[in-house]
Amino acid sequence: MKTLIVEHIVQRFSLKVLCGEKQLQQEIIQPRSHRPGLEFVGHFDFFPTERIQILGRKEITYLHKLSLEERQLRISNIVKYHPPCFIVTAGQEGLTYLTQYCIEEGIPLLCTEEPQSTSEFITKLDEFMVKKLAPEIAIHGVCINVYGMGILIRGKSGVGKSEIAHTLIGRGHRLVADDIVVLKKLSPRTILGTHDEKTKEFISLRSIGLINVVRLYGRKAFQDETRIALDIELTKWEKDSLNNELEHEAKFTEYMDVQIPHIEIQLQPGRDVAGLIEAAANNWLLKQQGYSAAEEFMKRLEPEFLD
Repeated sequence: MKTLIVEHIVQRFSLKVLCGEKQLQQEIIQPRSHRPGLEFVGHFDFFPTERIQILGRKEITYLHKLSLEERQLRISNIVKYHPPCFIVTAGQEGLTYLTQYCIEEGIPLLCTEEPQSTSEFITKLDEFMVKKLAPEIAIHGVCINVYGMGILIRGKSGVGKSEIAHTLIGRGHRLVADDIVVLKKLSPRTILGTHDEKTKEFISLRSIGLINVVRLYGRKAFQDETRIALDIELTKWEKDSLNNELEHEAKFTEYMDVQIPHIEIQLQPGRDVAGLIEAAANNWLLKQQGYSAAEEFMKRLEPEFLD
């Protein structure tokens, strides 16, 4: 099971720890943060207590305007729910009262080192947490970014996945992962493909060995992660099994309950598989824009049928 602790947040965003150094191992289980609003006026019916609480300029300014008694009441009402931590942004000062309550309740109080937009920080923080806490699986295959879209290339060992990926890299596309592809479910419709850190930037080619694509071809040859749009399976050639149909029936592969469009490409000596993958990528992009080559072709034939 994926785990994320407050200390990971501190390290990732270079946060200053105002108090609660001993509580930095507090576990975070919700991938979204929260800015208290209604909670300051006593409404806690929908208060997400398991989320990191963010206090920006507007929250701190509001607290500063309250009387000492009122401020203590508002803060104590929130702190007693024991959220994982509080993060103060935008370079706010005068937080003695907040520090006191966090010390008493054993809650880490953090702040950004430099003033920055609260909304911008929340966007970066939530994106980081969503990826870290996302359900994930590892599959055998290759992941490559072609024309800005992520493609999984699968097939039996020795079928030539890495060699085809190498050809695509030579055509200007980017490697994401070779051999082990880590898939992360970011939403009910989104699968992110990445590497497992150990194989980052490496690709293994039979007869050649292990190569580092960044050292060999430059930074442009590698991409850390990509959203998966197509699942392509490489299979052995079967005589008379492929026909020149106008449009193939849509097929899908399911990963963690997310359906990814699936295409099978049969291998044969002399067949430009890398070119076919490029064509599949471009065709998928056109379909997302509402274009179908088969439909356009049939429209061209309509006058003949009418005659």
